[in-house]
Amino acid sequence: MAKRRLYQRLRSNAQVRTILFCLGGLLMIVGVIIGPLPGPGFLILFPVGLMLVLQNSAWAKRRYVRFKRRHPRYGDWADRVMRRVSAARRRARERIAEALDDD
Repeated sequence: MAKRRLYQRLRSNAQVRTILFCLGGLLMIVGVIIGPLPGPGFLILFPVGLMLVLQNSAWAKRRYVRFKRRHPRYGDWADRVMRRVSAARRRARERIAEALDDD
């Protein structure tokens, strides 16, 4: 619990948020560069970088939401890879709605 509070306090600092955003962008770029190499490098680095960017930039969140609306299949895949809590809640609601419709 104490680690979580420390992380939240650090993220409230604009300089730390900028550094995390830049680190996320760097991880995404490195993930794309090493993508053709054997191994799971892209599948690890790109989602971690995307998570850092989305957590620290309102602009990136808006772009991501727009992307998901235009390409729902790819947006769902990205949410699953990043294990986004909001996506898990949305899938659970859809399953409940389908179960109620079947009755």
